[in-house]
Amino acid sequence: MRKLNPLVLLSFIGLSLTSCDRSRPAPAEDAVKAAPGLIDVDGAKAAEVLASDPAITIIDIRTPEEFAEGHIKGAVNIDFTGNDFEAKLSELNRDKPYLFHCASGNRSGKSLPVFEKLNFTRLYHLNTGFKGWVSDGQPVEK
Repeated sequence: MRKLNPLVLLSFIGLSLTSCDRSRPAPAEDAVKAAPGLIDVDGAKAAEVLASDPAITIIDIRTPEEFAEGHIKGAVNIDFTGNDFEAKLSELNRDKPYLFHCASGNRSGKSLPVFEKLNFTRLYHLNTGFKGWVSDGQPVEK
């Protein structure tokens, strides 16, 4: 009877075990949790979404000073850094569609837990922010 080389046998076992790991789900800390009803969009896609649904309300969560320098037409300014941010969001109809953004996507990304806590169901996150909107050549008003 022919004997197997122990190194070949160990390599085969190691490869078998490694391939089994691929079917396991990623650990919880690696998983990205998204709010229900959330869709990430860039500037151009956001413009398409706004054109297709006039019921969408735009929420600009930048500071009032940033908002005054330029904003998307029809946007409502609710300052993320304001003490009343959550209270102002809680006054909104949570079943209506909203497109929300900040300057670059950082603050709006950080605001997601508030939207989730308040059970908003139809959210479009302009993940490239106002800067992405402008760089995609979309219109701005002052």
